[in-house]
Amino acid sequence: MEVREKGFKMLTPVPEALEMLLKLAEPIGYNQVTVREALGRVLAEDIISERDIPPFNRAAMDGYAVRGEDTFGATQTNQIYFKVIGEVLTGHPEDIEVGRFEAVKITTGSPVPNGADTVVMIEYINELGDEIEVMRVTPPGNNVSLRGEDVKKGQLIIKKSRRINSQEIAMFSALGTGHIKVVRKPEVAVISTGDELIESGKELEAGKIYDVNSFALEALSKEAGCNVDRIGILEDNYATLKETIKALDGYDIILISGATSVGKKDVIPIIVEELGRVYVHGVAMRPGEPLGFGRIGKSIVFMLPGFPVASIVGFETFVRPLIQKLLKTHIKVPYRNIKVRLKRKISSELGRRDFVRMKVTEQKDGYSAEPLRSSGSGIVSSLVRAQGFVIVPENTEGVEQDDVVEVFLFRDIED
Repeated sequence: MEVREKGFKMLTPVPEALEMLLKLAEPIGYNQVTVREALGRVLAEDIISERDIPPFNRAAMDGYAVRGEDTFGATQTNQIYFKVIGEVLTGHPEDIEVGRFEAVKITTGSPVPNGADTVVMIEYINELGDEIEVMRVTPPGNNVSLRGEDVKKGQLIIKKSRRINSQEIAMFSALGTGHIKVVRKPEVAVISTGDELIESGKELEAGKIYDVNSFALEALSKEAGCNVDRIGILEDNYATLKETIKALDGYDIILISGATSVGKKDVIPIIVEELGRVYVHGVAMRPGEPLGFGRIGKSIVFMLPGFPVASIVGFETFVRPLIQKLLKTHIKVPYRNIKVRLKRKISSELGRRDFVRMKVTEQKDGYSAEPLRSSGSGIVSSLVRAQGFVIVPENTEGVEQDDVVEVFLFRDIED
């Protein structure tokens, strides 16, 4: 029996296939990048502060630095006088010692001079040349950010495996970090197969369709944090396909869509078995039943269905979790989820996991949703008409009308 047929005699359940796949993941190494290059990368080490932030007691307001106890009793009708002995500007610390009833003019962010422990806001000051009148009590510590108030030296700030966003960039910059250790991006190659496919932008010929999968898979892989090479379209030619796939041995992941079922032209499972090993071919899921994966050298090879929706569902179900494992991230589901009430029944089969595209609407008392009526695995428009999807697990024959289910959103809910 050929490898392309044996997987379909008994379909592998999604959990079993996913467990098998994730065991194939091996560490892919690390890179050192600058802070400016770190956005979107995955942190490979804990970030521990080497300094206090702020590194000195600093003024939180414009005003005058004084000893707080000297302001006790000050009111608008009972002003207390202070002698002005200097001025401190941001970025220009001064070696000044503040004594009793002495004041130093100070700007926001400037180091508070020795001896002072509070800043009287400029609104409560009358400036009288080399003296000031203070008209309000300002206790010690007011309007002063203490050294280490934000971050203390030796403090764990960010744990490894976090994806770096703009907030982390801000923190790295505050710490004075020059370079960050990040997990290397997985290298991904993408191929679409099929004699019927042509490139977008070309004139559509009789019997041809535009390639969807290689562009969609390229975008999904980039979103997931990979470097991607789109190899493009290959015809259903055994020798060409085998030669091309064999030459991709430097990639961590190879994504091949099409030629993965059990027909005469479906030669990808045969090629993967000849060059390496097929672990799974045929998964108990809809859409995406013809999906399979294997290994050639160090490359994990995915055999994804030719229909675009099935290919994308296959990516989300198997490829994305593998990428997350390689990147050492902990995000189990990358989509926001909401509870909705079903407007229409969803039918399924025991033993099969279904991914059902949903149209979601907002009601006064929450959300409702219904499955799209035209939702075959080749209906590309369903991907932009739906706001999300429902997963119907293997142990149920469907979901009844008016049941409350969880919808995973891949876009905002529109009116």
